[in-house]
Amino acid sequence: MLDAVLLRQDLESVVTKLAHKGFNLDVESFARLDTERRQIISEAESLKAQRNKISEEVAQLKRSKESADHLIEQQHKVGGRIKALEAGEKEAEIAFRDFLSHVPNIPHSSTPIGSDESGNIEIKRWGNIPEIDTPEDHVEIGTRLGIIDFDRAAKISGARFTILKGMGAKLERALIHFFLNQNIDAGWHELLVPYLVLQNAVYGTGQLPKFEHDLFKTHRGGDPLYLIPTAEVPVTNIYRDEILQAESLPIRHCAFTPCFRSEAGSYGKDTKGYIRQHQFHKVELVAFTTAEKAEAELEYLTRQAETLLEALDLPYMRVELCTGDLGFSSQKTFDLEVWLPSQKCYREISSCSWFGDFQARRANLKYKAKGAKKPEFLHTLNGSGLAVGRTLVAILECYQQKDGTVVVPKVLRDFMGTDILR
Repeated sequence: MLDAVLLRQDLESVVTKLAHKGFNLDVESFARLDTERRQIISEAESLKAQRNKISEEVAQLKRSKESADHLIEQQHKVGGRIKALEAGEKEAEIAFRDFLSHVPNIPHSSTPIGSDESGNIEIKRWGNIPEIDTPEDHVEIGTRLGIIDFDRAAKISGARFTILKGMGAKLERALIHFFLNQNIDAGWHELLVPYLVLQNAVYGTGQLPKFEHDLFKTHRGGDPLYLIPTAEVPVTNIYRDEILQAESLPIRHCAFTPCFRSEAGSYGKDTKGYIRQHQFHKVELVAFTTAEKAEAELEYLTRQAETLLEALDLPYMRVELCTGDLGFSSQKTFDLEVWLPSQKCYREISSCSWFGDFQARRANLKYKAKGAKKPEFLHTLNGSGLAVGRTLVAILECYQQKDGTVVVPKVLRDFMGTDILR
């Protein structure tokens, strides 16, 4: 959530920056809601001061054994008005926060300006693209090897679900095991988190209210519970309503979870195969730090994700997203895209983002520096380290051989117990 003070003091600049993100801020609504809220607060504070003064006068009259009936009546009237204003303040605050909750984060000053993905900037490429005359896609490879079954998964759950069989299931487990071990060895502290979360947790990371149509939702009694779209949601919220000490920062967590997304509005995009699923596995990297350290932390996090691709010897590209392609909560993002021979292009496998204090304001994430008078909002970051299913897809395609087999990457062979999938 954006800082209301920033909007109030630098509205023109915020409007311009949001426009670069493709968002048209309703300035009139903001001004009206902000004014109404502040007027109510101002009047309530004035009346509370008046009530306190009357109370003192009543006490003085009673000490003097004089009648204070006229003041007591006035006190009741002021109290009634304060009660009405407090109810109005609550309604005004809800309306104001609801308005702000639909406003995306503003891009960082270093984010390139562009209207859509065509404005993204390639930062670097790594690895050698495999030379395959007529590459099969992962669906053909997995089906032929008997390690992926889309038809039976559809029979059980419908479209965009997959059954991995035999060495396919083992390859998925190998990747999860490898990613966690690599991240832990690099200093990321592992968490195993809930897969169902409360509404305020999904709100805290910015998926609600704007992206509710992309979430799977169930209920516990009358309370909604959401299946997590990524481990970002529970991990980011573990410190909500707490004040961390600056000396403990940065805090870095990694977590493996299944992820659940309805992918509403994505029909026609990657509907074939294992790339865009309703249920998939991912290892997430989440970091908490200060404003001063955050940009360096983004590079650190992104580099950690890159090392995983390099260890698997999968060619990839790092891309910096332009303003028009940024996510709702992000102010700066690097995408890592892995090479897929069947599509003859790079496809996203990790999105590494810096959110500034945007999520922290929504989830009330704070830290306090030693000697500081008051706490400040944390800066949060996250990225995939890595998306497991898409990595499996890249391995099947990049390591395919002319004889129909698939070579297992060296770092996975001990776990897999074989060098070749056949």
